[in-house]
Amino acid sequence: MSVAKKDYKRITTKSLIEMKANGEKISMLTSYDFTMAKIVDTAGVDVILVGDSASNVMAGHETTLPITLDQMIYHASSVVRAITRALVVVDLPFGSYQSDPKEALRSSIRIMKESGGHAVKLEGGSEIKDSIKKILNAGIPVMGHLGLTPQSIYKFGTYSVRAKEETEAEKLLEDAKLLEKLGCFALVLEKIPAHLAEKVAQSISIPVIGIGAGGGVDGQVLVIHDMLGMNNEFSPRFLRRYMNLYEGMTTAIGQYVADVKSKDFPNEKEQY
Repeated sequence: MSVAKKDYKRITTKSLIEMKANGEKISMLTSYDFTMAKIVDTAGVDVILVGDSASNVMAGHETTLPITLDQMIYHASSVVRAITRALVVVDLPFGSYQSDPKEALRSSIRIMKESGGHAVKLEGGSEIKDSIKKILNAGIPVMGHLGLTPQSIYKFGTYSVRAKEETEAEKLLEDAKLLEKLGCFALVLEKIPAHLAEKVAQSISIPVIGIGAGGGVDGQVLVIHDMLGMNNEFSPRFLRRYMNLYEGMTTAIGQYVADVKSKDFPNEKEQY
């Protein structure tokens, strides 16, 4: 029997758990600034992730590692000022939580107090359980992240699909159950086999959001610059481009340059 979809005026962690229970898929996109976040929120996206991918798409770094906690707070505060409906989840950047649970808590408190974000996201499973416990004990919601964890790129040496081998797949499933047991409200699975992701989603009660993890999970997340086609150099199998903004913006800017050079802009109606 199908369940009527609830009209959520404001998305909370509880909303996402209800959505999973009711079979409603969860939409999630990244945003890093006020203007983009306002558009994403108005369009009805359930969760906005202020991702450490800002290191790549906003700052031009090769990896997510260089972005700092201060920079994440800056991006997150810009996003929070724009939204009225979406749940805002903020990535804890590399180096702000891995080694010391007390440092993880301090980092999370700064994000919540200084940006107004609603939750934090951490990469990893059993190896960071103490940090997750510390954050949760302070009343801060935590979203987990397993599979391909970009902050560990130099450990993996590649962005290829994770957990294809049985041993790693078993550990991932165990970690997912552990994150649920610890009290995480949701989990991101990145770039793992679809059958494994579906198994994880069916094995735990908290929502599982996939990126390159197939359609058998509870929701999907993409980087906004990728799905809008602003970045024409990144074309993984899991990415669907909904626009080609790179081409459209290049054409528009080129026309502006031509109009300025030819003295067509501004015309008499465009001046005082």
